Amino acid sequence: MEFDIESNLFSINSLKTMEVIDINSGSRLGYIKDFVIDCEEYKVLSLIIPVQKVSLFGKTNTIEIPWEKIKKIGVDVILVDGQDIVDEE
Repeated sequence: MEFDIESNLFSINSLKTMEVIDINSGSRLGYIKDFVIDCEEYKVLSLIIPVQKVSLFGKTNTIEIPWEKIKKIGVDVILVDGQDIVDEE
C-alpha cells in the first residue's frame, strides 16, 4: 500500500486531532504530540506520539514514527505500520 502525500494536503492542526492506529495490532497509539520536520526540504520526517504510560518521575515517553510508516490518512484517523516501532507487551 503506497501513500501519495502530494495529492493530499493536511494542516498540522487537523493532523493533531486524528487518532493514530497501528494496522498490525489494531491498537490505538494516541494522538500526535509533535513533528520532526526537515526545514530545508519542507517535509515532515516523522510523528512524535506520547506513550500512554507515565514514568515514576513524571516524564512521558514518546514513540517516533517515520513518515514512511504512514499507510493512510483518513477523515479522523491515521493508519501506520507500527511493526518494529511499537513495543508489544
